[in-house]
Parts: sequence; C-alpha cells; structure tokens
Amino acid sequence: MADAEDVRRLALALPHVVEIDSEGFDFRVGDRGFVWSYPERRPGRPRAIRTDIAVLYVGDEAEKQALLLGEPEAFFTTPGYDGMPLVMLRLAMVNVDRLRELVTDAWRMRAPAALAGDLADGPNRLD
Repeated sequence: MADAEDVRRLALALPHVVEIDSEGFDFRVGDRGFVWSYPERRPGRPRAIRTDIAVLYVGDEAEKQALLLGEPEAFFTTPGYDGMPLVMLRLAMVNVDRLRELVTDAWRMRAPAALAGDLADGPNRLD
C-alpha cells in the first residue's frame, strides 16, 4: 500500500524535479506538473487537499480510459478533469512498485526533451 511519503520519495528521486510548496504534495519537472495531491471540490464547502489521492499526468485520453476501465478500484476521474490527460489514483490501492511505474511514466511524459535524457533506466535508479 502506497502513501504520500512514497509519492514524495519517488518523485524527488527523479532528475530535475522541484517540489512546489503546497498543503499536500506537488511535483514539477521543467515547470510542468506531473503528480500532485488531489484538490477535492465539495459543493458549498472549501476545497480539501487529499494526500491519499494523487493526480497523475497520463499523456492522452486513450491511456486515461485504459486506466479507468482496467483498474477502476485504483483510478477515477471527475467532470472537472474531462478532456484532460489526468487521472486520480487512490494511493492505498497500489503497491510502491506500481506507484514507481506511474510516477516515472508521468515524469517521462512531462519532462522537456532537453531533460528527459537524464533519466537513467537502470534498475536501481529509483530504489
């Protein structure tokens, strides 16, 4: 079972990552967000930052739909994210290895080309 500290550890192990000051977690590469805490919006109430849920960049609508349909217990979306290549991940529904894969993939899709080559693909890079 993964948690917010696992997100932080995995994201910061990637090259050129900056953590933005926030109520939860918010990570960028080349000024592009790739994983952050879910800002839950509730009608008539203030927004709540959910550190048990990560918002992940997934690249395109096809990948988003594949995750939503293939692992509905782990992934979900809301109308506010319609048309955006983003999914919400219930951290407690994945193990750290799966989280590592998702965070690294999000980083790869968001890292500018000039920085993307700095990610070593060796097996121990993100351990």
